[in-house]
Amino acid sequence: MSTVLRSVCVYCGSRDGNDPAFADAAGDTGRMLAGNDWRLVYGAGDVGLMGRVANAVQAAGGKTFGVIPTHLLDWEVGKRDLDSFVITETMHERKKVMFMNCDAVVVLPGGAGSLDEFFEALTWRQLGLHEKPIYLLNVNGFWDPLAGLLSHVVDHGFAGDNILRYVTVIADVPALEAALRETLA
Repeated sequence: MSTVLRSVCVYCGSRDGNDPAFADAAGDTGRMLAGNDWRLVYGAGDVGLMGRVANAVQAAGGKTFGVIPTHLLDWEVGKRDLDSFVITETMHERKKVMFMNCDAVVVLPGGAGSLDEFFEALTWRQLGLHEKPIYLLNVNGFWDPLAGLLSHVVDHGFAGDNILRYVTVIADVPALEAALRETLA
């Protein structure tokens, strides 16, 4: 009897950031995914937190699925030793392929690209286009301002409070693992 391969899309920075805890969380997330036989779906970069997550998954014997647009192959150092390596023409295609190949979304610390990916997944959820869980891994409170912004948007009448239920802020990798086990079971 075959088992269904579950996949987790990880959005995160192509840089390490300035807190060593970000890199630690990326490595821990990769090892956790591999340890649960969950495939990593991500942006196929070999730099920053992206590379750290993928390298940790691979070192732990896990599966990887990377998607990168042609214009970022050099910039993000496209990681070609993945189980699946997809090259797209545009960022829009990249995001669609990543999202369509996952069962859950996890957002580690990152910059504008990570925020773009997060907000697209949240908007699609708000519009009823999917029911995939979305988790913000809040390493050392990194996502506190974003959680506050979402509440601010609701408080000022630009969204219903349902958007707050579509996003789960998670404190650490063990809590993330427990939440994913519950949602991916």
